[in-house]
Amino acid sequence: MARSLYEWLWQHEFWLPPGITWEDMQESEDIHYPQPRDLLLSIPFALILVVIRCAFERAIALPLSTKLGVRDKQRPKAQPIPVLETFYSTRRKNPEEGELLSLAKQCDLPVRKVEKWFRRRRNMDRPSLSKKFSEACWRFTFYITAFFTGLAVLYNKPWLWDHRECWTGYPQQPLQPSLFWYYMLELSFYWSLVFTLPFDVKRKDFKEQIVHHAATIFLISFSYCGNYIRIGTLVMVIHDASDCFLEPTKIFNYMKWKKTCDSLFMIFSAVFLISRLLIYPYTVLYNTYYYSMEIFQPFFGYYFVNVLLIILQLLHVFWSCLIIRMVYKFILQGTMEKDMRSDTEESDKDEERDKIREKEKNGIMYFSNVTSNGYSQRNGSKPLDNRAHLANGHAKER
Repeated sequence: MARSLYEWLWQHEFWLPPGITWEDMQESEDIHYPQPRDLLLSIPFALILVVIRCAFERAIALPLSTKLGVRDKQRPKAQPIPVLETFYSTRRKNPEEGELLSLAKQCDLPVRKVEKWFRRRRNMDRPSLSKKFSEACWRFTFYITAFFTGLAVLYNKPWLWDHRECWTGYPQQPLQPSLFWYYMLELSFYWSLVFTLPFDVKRKDFKEQIVHHAATIFLISFSYCGNYIRIGTLVMVIHDASDCFLEPTKIFNYMKWKKTCDSLFMIFSAVFLISRLLIYPYTVLYNTYYYSMEIFQPFFGYYFVNVLLIILQLLHVFWSCLIIRMVYKFILQGTMEKDMRSDTEESDKDEERDKIREKEKNGIMYFSNVTSNGYSQRNGSKPLDNRAHLANGHAKER
């Protein structure tokens, strides 16, 4: 059964244009074509990248965050309450109003304190600023390395300047060692992101990120197996270009360098919108959809690779809408708002509001005690007894 599945999966009709079979893709001593088994190397390479990342964050990123003044906010810890902790871990982190009332009765606590407990408990699970800084440093280091590696690999390749060259001689295009290692670098990195996804900073577009990583891995893998190496290298360089500006924008934001952060954000926005909404559709989508038809007739691989590329473009449109909205607010307000994808802390305003209420309450009681004691001293009488002198909510006049 496994053999039948293997033979069905690797039918040349799926992977190669009409008239081309696997016999036409036979390797020799001087010519090497992409082989699906090569992709297995990306898994150990991804694990190596995870180890390098851990060492980088501990040895470089965290000490750098301290030197640059990135300080983690002191968060009040939630008191250990077994009933609330069980509800938090097994059911939901943000209970509804009816559930809050039920939990308050079970714990014999005011509803406001139960709300405060869940607020603090959620904040305990949120990543610290130093963790966000370290993650941004690692991604910036990789993206800048990958981008310039891509430029170094492609600057003398004809298809970088003439997109029709992507299909000259396809699919019998020998794989050069530099292209192989560039592919392995990119594919290993996205596998490493999948491996560390449960531990990375979770943002509001978490589901979109999963779709993005999956589509990217499938696209890189399929383009390698189908020998779409030339078009694949263009996709990777275009994506890395804007990411080189995104991560330093986050870094300066964590450092509270607002002007530098705002300037980099505007540069990132321009590069992202131009590269993802203009360059990518023409250089990649139009190229694969139209120019390839000058060489061969449509087949399964042609449709499949175009579907994956369109999925990436839809994600580009989604993120572009978020960026345009942020740019619009930046123009109106003169400052960049927080990343709308970020899961921000919710305790600041609520905690401050609670403290203000407590201070106001204590201040009123203190003022009442002072005035009542002063009145007693001036008249030689005892302080007013609130319970004895309250009538309809007002103190009786003497």
